[in-house]
Amino acid sequence: MRRAWTRRQQRAHLKRIGKLGNKTIVAKFRAKKAAKAPVPPYAGTFLTFLDQVGRSGPTRQAWWIFWKAVDGLPLDPGELETFRLHTGRSTPPTTPARECWVIAGRRAGKSENVTAREVWRAISTDWSAVLSVGERGIIPLVAADKEQARNTLQYLKGLTKHPLVAPHVLRQLKDSVEFRTGATVKVMTASWRTTRGFTMLDAVLEECAFYSVEGSANPDEEILAAIRPALLTVPGARVHGISTPYSRRGILFSAWEKHWGKDESDVLVWVADTASMNPSVNQAEIQRAFEDDPAVAMAEYGRDGLVSFRSDVEALLSREAVQAVVVPGRLELPRVAGIAYVAFADPSGGSGSDSFALAIAHRDRDGVAILDCVREIKPRFSPDAATREMADTLKSYGVTKVVGDHWGGEWPREKFRQFGVTYEPSERVKSAVYTEVLPIINSGRCELLDLPRLKAQLVGLERRVARSGKDSIDHGPGSHDDVANAVGGALVLVAGGQARGKRVLLAADGIILFDSWAAPYQPPEEFDEDGN
Repeated sequence: MRRAWTRRQQRAHLKRIGKLGNKTIVAKFRAKKAAKAPVPPYAGTFLTFLDQVGRSGPTRQAWWIFWKAVDGLPLDPGELETFRLHTGRSTPPTTPARECWVIAGRRAGKSENVTAREVWRAISTDWSAVLSVGERGIIPLVAADKEQARNTLQYLKGLTKHPLVAPHVLRQLKDSVEFRTGATVKVMTASWRTTRGFTMLDAVLEECAFYSVEGSANPDEEILAAIRPALLTVPGARVHGISTPYSRRGILFSAWEKHWGKDESDVLVWVADTASMNPSVNQAEIQRAFEDDPAVAMAEYGRDGLVSFRSDVEALLSREAVQAVVVPGRLELPRVAGIAYVAFADPSGGSGSDSFALAIAHRDRDGVAILDCVREIKPRFSPDAATREMADTLKSYGVTKVVGDHWGGEWPREKFRQFGVTYEPSERVKSAVYTEVLPIINSGRCELLDLPRLKAQLVGLERRVARSGKDSIDHGPGSHDDVANAVGGALVLVAGGQARGKRVLLAADGIILFDSWAAPYQPPEEFDEDGN
């Protein structure tokens, strides 16, 4: 058993603790003083920086040539051959590029290289000369989605731990790194609102082929338009667009179309397959991808030095066509007695990324499909509470039967049944719904609510041609179509589609409601007491 300390032992122990405390205070003071001490900007070139942080070597030779071309540095004969293959140009630039765009296959090292470039940019200059007192210059790394942003942030924070970079770091925050030079490298997701209002020292658009396109809440052109003016007052600031290619639209395709192969252009566009930019990748895996689907593999990985945009992907609806059938300012229509309403649901379990969506519509006397109500419950949510809310909305329009997609098997039927609504899976798959709604919208035979999410999702729908030659229609990568699916289903039900099935009589209020396969039907102007 341990003996109790004497008073002398207690005093000696307290004295030792005091000394240690003083040492801790001194250590903190010295660290704080060192943090305030000026650190001169990094004086080396970017190529030297790549060497010193271990981002050069034989497997990165193509990137080395690319960066030399971006900065207008001379190329030797071997490098010139690589330059011509990937730019389509005959002569290299002699001055730094105004903008640069890299269209390269997956695993080509795009994020790693461009992050290194922006860290070098941040630490290589004292930015106080171009910034106002107290202002910090921002270098945004704009990612297509949150997952991509997290990946980029890992590259950024990993590089700041290198002994060459660490002395320049002022502090690390959740989604950014502040440097002593006055620069902040910040990772953000694609939004034209969050990219406004800063002085930018450079800008990176990561996987910009997968940004939302025109008509969405964050169209890619609006994001680029928000960034370019923020670079104007900073010497040498430029946009770096990097991405795997996708559909033949958007800012990446536009840059390729305007500047690839143009010797006179001050915008450099570099097109390369995965193997050219990163020879260490598993070539057997790429070969298997080409055997599975050559069109997809040519965009995802490429071959013979190049990648290509997908020719089998195109927009289903134009922004103009959708806007033409939207009634400005109309957010919802109340229930009107004597009108037969139909409803279509796109249910969700609430734990993933998909919303639970519902649309209610009717047809007027002229045969025009009128969208009355849209409900969307975004995750995360309780499935029971969400279904109850949707059922209450249906009943408020006198609807006790809803049609929906086949998600969840018996689950939607059971949940809706608990709240007094019959759920019936649609005979049409989602692609068929979109195929039938296309002429309804293009011919102006519908009226839509003025809802930004609805308009964005409709414009974001893509038609893909499978290897069998059959069309498939769905949302683009990283996007959603829950609201569009519900609205499309409701419009198709109202329009009638293929005639099959029977009419359903709701005896409670005498309103006749179509089921999912009812023939086109015009509700009578008057009802007798039996609902006829």
